[in-house]
Amino acid sequence: MNEKRLELAARRGALQARCAEQRQRFATAAAGVEPVFAAGDAVLHGVDWLKRHPLEVGGAVALAVIAKPRRLWRWGRSAFIVWRGWQALRSRLAGER
Repeated sequence: MNEKRLELAARRGALQARCAEQRQRFATAAAGVEPVFAAGDAVLHGVDWLKRHPLEVGGAVALAVIAKPRRLWRWGRSAFIVWRGWQALRSRLAGER
């Protein structure tokens, strides 16, 4: 009986080592897909925010309708430039750490 327990324990240890190795290989293979999932999560968070703040969305649409299209394009371009600058600054600061 004791010999059977030792055999089962050894087998269990081998299976656990095999599972750990497979988990590691899977994590390495899935690392390339992680940015896609992160982008999907960001989109879902944005959709959740839109659902929670319908007045802000309606206000933005009303502002777009009231404002002249030329002014709206100018604001959009300025906002895009500021956003891209912020993204570049964040990535540069994150890269230096």
